[in-house]
Amino acid sequence: MDGSPLPKVAARPLGIARWEFIALVASLMALNALAIDIMLPGLQQIGASLGVENENHRQYVITAYVLGFGAPQLLYGPISDRLGRRGPLLVGMVVYVAAAVAASFAPSFEMLLALRFLQGLGAAGTRVIAVSLVRDVFGGRAMAEVMSLVFMVFMIVPVVAPLLGQGVMLFSEWPMIFVLIATIAAVATLWTFLRLPETLAPDRRRPFSVASVLDGFRIVLSNRVALCYTLASTLVFGGLFGFINSAQQIYVGIYGLGVWFPVLFAAVAGMMAVSSFANARLVGRFGMRRLSHGALLGFLAVNLAAFALALAGPVPLAVFATLFTLAMLQFGWIGSNFNAIAMEPLGHVAGTASAVQGFVQTLGGGLIGAAIGQAFDGTVVPFTAGFCLLAFGALTLVLIGEKGRLFRTYNPPTR
Repeated sequence: MDGSPLPKVAARPLGIARWEFIALVASLMALNALAIDIMLPGLQQIGASLGVENENHRQYVITAYVLGFGAPQLLYGPISDRLGRRGPLLVGMVVYVAAAVAASFAPSFEMLLALRFLQGLGAAGTRVIAVSLVRDVFGGRAMAEVMSLVFMVFMIVPVVAPLLGQGVMLFSEWPMIFVLIATIAAVATLWTFLRLPETLAPDRRRPFSVASVLDGFRIVLSNRVALCYTLASTLVFGGLFGFINSAQQIYVGIYGLGVWFPVLFAAVAGMMAVSSFANARLVGRFGMRRLSHGALLGFLAVNLAAFALALAGPVPLAVFATLFTLAMLQFGWIGSNFNAIAMEPLGHVAGTASAVQGFVQTLGGGLIGAAIGQAFDGTVVPFTAGFCLLAFGALTLVLIGEKGRLFRTYNPPTR
């Protein structure tokens, strides 16, 4: 079975073209990256405008969104398993748009954080249901291929978003960033309403009761492979959140890039998009495990080198940027494959599985990222140390999930 061609069509008729389905799902995922990355150039002005004296506290604009984004996923999953994908998704998107509009009028930093939390709450549905949509339609390596294409589009947003944010800051004030977020999200909401079909078949819906929900959680949490890969991806995503929290302070505070900071940030994100595209082309031939395990080892090696250099003294910008870009290049082969491996055995509870996976990744990754960000001390030592620890932890979890064996060939049926 290994090496069999990937199906290029959905398992059941969708009513829209495959490319549009992938683009729509990618846009749902991208709303989350947009809400985070477009804010980075404006954090300094937001802090100054709303009286935030400690520069590390400006990062709470990111953290509040991530925390709001985390816990509600546990509800979106079971609800979408019962009611279908479209309704809960559209409700969440409307909340996202409304919170972004309200945030543009926030009179205080505390109110801004509350609205960012609410915006994250609405966005939680997009993350859970986007993955569920893909799992409803695809399985096995086909799912990994589609998720790689989704991640490729998803990673284009960090290329564009900081540049958009910087453009807004050059010609206007920080509230206009939220107006831009709301406008883009409103367009995505209309597209979803008009074009997205219901992907959850009636015979696959689960009752929404305490017993059913708890049983779904039990199924997800008792699967060794799914749990270990979910936790491993949480650690890797924690590193990504750590970079997002620290990027402005590292590139502007340490290296003095000023308004050029979004350009280098975009270059790193661009490499992640390239690697996601490469993964989509290679996963059918080599398999999810071979690609992701090799990338995880490469991720560990590059971060060990960066940590060693950071301990030795100040790291030149060219060296730091090169090593970090190489590390993020591996991320494109880790994220989508780990998610697909974790979801593969749980297609019968895809919404609940995606909810648990998203909750753990987002809340855990967000807290890890916040810890890395708050450890910033004017050098890249805490940042590189955090990445090394996370890489070691992820490798340990993968070894547990695979019973000590990496690179094994496994190609389950596509449904």
